Amino acid sequence: MEIIEGLMQGFSVALSPINLLYVALGVTMGTVFGLLPGIGPTAAVALLLPMTFTMEPASGIIMLAGIYYGSMYGGRIPAILMRLPGDSSSVLTTLDGYPLTQQGRAGAALGITAIGSFLGGTVAIIGLSILAPTLAQFASSFAPPELFLLMLFGLFMIVLIGSGKTVKSILMALLGIVIATVGMDPISGTSRLTFGSYDLAAGIGIVPLAIGLFGIGEVLNNMAVGSDGRSKIGKMKGFMPSWADWVTSRMAILRASVLGFFIGILPGGGGTVSSVMAYGLEKKFSKSPEKFGKGAIDGLAATETADNASSNSAFVPLLTLGVPPNPVLALMFGALLLQNITPGPQLVNEHPDVFYGVIASMYIGNIILLMLNLPLIRVFVSILRVPQSLLGPLVILIAICGVYAVSNSMFDVLLMLIAGIGGFILRRFEFDLAPLILGFILGPMLEVEWRRAMIMSEGSFGIFLDRPASLVILMLLLATVSLTSISAMRKRRSLVSRVAAESMDTLVEHK
Repeated sequence: MEIIEGLMQGFSVALSPINLLYVALGVTMGTVFGLLPGIGPTAAVALLLPMTFTMEPASGIIMLAGIYYGSMYGGRIPAILMRLPGDSSSVLTTLDGYPLTQQGRAGAALGITAIGSFLGGTVAIIGLSILAPTLAQFASSFAPPELFLLMLFGLFMIVLIGSGKTVKSILMALLGIVIATVGMDPISGTSRLTFGSYDLAAGIGIVPLAIGLFGIGEVLNNMAVGSDGRSKIGKMKGFMPSWADWVTSRMAILRASVLGFFIGILPGGGGTVSSVMAYGLEKKFSKSPEKFGKGAIDGLAATETADNASSNSAFVPLLTLGVPPNPVLALMFGALLLQNITPGPQLVNEHPDVFYGVIASMYIGNIILLMLNLPLIRVFVSILRVPQSLLGPLVILIAICGVYAVSNSMFDVLLMLIAGIGGFILRRFEFDLAPLILGFILGPMLEVEWRRAMIMSEGSFGIFLDRPASLVILMLLLATVSLTSISAMRKRRSLVSRVAAESMDTLVEHK
């Protein structure tokens, strides 16, 4: 009853004309900023944060929340249409989003992204409304041992995600982890693999690496095979997902909504981890796993739904514990502090208008985001009508501007071009790039949580068995590895039996 009364108060705040304007403005500005490669949710919120300083606390956070999930959807548009991932969580989007564009199904890809994001966000908001205090206590029980095993689970999923051979996927993931070690050691602060370079001391950024590997590498690959940039894009086949697309994706959306919601409440969980795990899980459930990475609409739906669900549920630890689980919400934490409001257990009692107003605005913001972007799909897809001889150089120009805008560093532009050449070479040798970039993202998290766990236990591995939550995750991980290994062995035996049978039939025919 208390929750219903709180939500009614929240809707009275969110539905006021001024706050309706702010949430619509936030969603729109977020989408526009998200369209620019390199300007991810963190940069968008940081750039627009000063606008909230003179607002009422509830209005400011409502607008920032709108910017947050608006920029997340906007970032999917260049990832799907031009294979330009602007942030870490949109890397997964390129795996099936861009192949769908090449097949002439860019409209369906953008449509299922909008619908999946809306449904995933809605599930997360409902869960946030009902279960926030309980889930906050659950999330607070997760310490480095549990987080390490969760990241390890994510790395295992990377092998499942790889569309090529398992050995190549593992090598690419390891290469990504090695690249991520460049820079300062996160625990001791010493330099690693910098070779005396001041620029490398700050590490290699995700934006230049991802845009170089995927965007620049794709353009170079098309030039090498005689394409002028994007001529592989097929004839457009509609601007919305078909009924068959919905039937294929509906269970993926449901599973990813639940998974993304629970991962989002964990410190360090976030969109990338939830997307990786949802994608790997859906590939295991799919009746056609061979299509993943080649234009599987259910794979795209899973990543986008999980990403949006986790982004919304990430407000649970922020609002109820005062723990921002990602950089974007850390900025919102700072915005609340500037308004003399301290997020935490007392927020719901001391400032119910802020607590429930933000939750209620998410319902409204997700609806506005869906209403805004579905009609604009035709406009977004019209980008593909740019003459093919111009689109390739245009992609390179946009990539350079986007990377430079993030840090005003020409060194990052150089890194992007080097990554583009490396991505082109790896692609020519049929290496899958997704495990590389995902290993780069998850590797540092894995290292930090492992070392923290070892510090906690004074070097004892028993810490993973002593804690109930970590033991459950470990058992799930071992069960998943075992089932995957058994499935692979059965497929191998089936293939050997089929080849032997065909050879026997051929031998009998010759006789």
